Amino acid sequence: MLVRYGRMNTLGFFEHNETRIPRITTRVVVKTDKGLELGHLVGQLACYKAGRFKLTDEQVGKYFEDSDIEISCGPAGKLIRYASTADVSEEQHLRKIAEEEIECCKRFAKELKLPMKIVDAEHIFGGERIIFYFMSDGRVDFRELVKRLAQEYQTRIEMRQIGSRDEAKLLGDVESCGQECCCKRFLKLLKPVNMRMAKMQKATLDPSKISGYCGRLKCCLRYEDKTYTELRKQLPKKNTRVKTKNGPGKVVDTNILTQLVVVGYEGGEKIAFPADEIEVISAPASKKKKHDSPSDAKKEDNTADNKQ
Repeated sequence: MLVRYGRMNTLGFFEHNETRIPRITTRVVVKTDKGLELGHLVGQLACYKAGRFKLTDEQVGKYFEDSDIEISCGPAGKLIRYASTADVSEEQHLRKIAEEEIECCKRFAKELKLPMKIVDAEHIFGGERIIFYFMSDGRVDFRELVKRLAQEYQTRIEMRQIGSRDEAKLLGDVESCGQECCCKRFLKLLKPVNMRMAKMQKATLDPSKISGYCGRLKCCLRYEDKTYTELRKQLPKKNTRVKTKNGPGKVVDTNILTQLVVVGYEGGEKIAFPADEIEVISAPASKKKKHDSPSDAKKEDNTADNKQ
């Protein structure tokens, strides 16, 4: 069965012996390499029949690959039981305890003068360990911190360094679109986003408007980048000479989504045409560095060598 579990909302397949599986989102107790954890039975692929997927492993793997979701089709653990009311209450209790553990960790880190920011803590449901998530500009020697925390809570302590996007994934709230942060709600694989994507979509380049909770470019800029890239290939480049029903002209602008090409004429008139209604005469001249003559180019090279 497919289960979403852990503080980082990891997805994984879990072995089970159930003959009937609920078709709605259900809380479950699973055994992972970290210990007992509470998770959610995922219902988006609930094509269950006699406790098994109708989809093959290859089809499921392809679905996640196409969706850019990081998941292994191998078993992540075993189902222990469906969660009871007592299990859910215990989870809520552990979350309150985790808040106290965060404050304790912050105090110890401050006393040891460690350059780190404690972001969150995850108290594993079975009590086998406590995982602290922190941010830092570089590597941190937290051995003494781990020792103090282990003495304080008498359990195994694990420290995990994360980045700004992971911090948003843990603590993110509602974004400017009115929805919960994508990285917290469903994104599993946080791929890089660059300014080229914002420029291509002609989004505002104001950092305050295109940056997300994490302070970096919003992940949603990547969603339509593939479509924009494919559509742009169908349009002529700027300054391309084209032939239209109004005569020859030059491309001065394009609109990727509407597939319109703005053509400028010698008289200064500009008219927009659908891309399939124009004919390319010649591509714009490529920009190359020109020398007056080969001898001049050689002189420049010699001058550069002498300066070195």
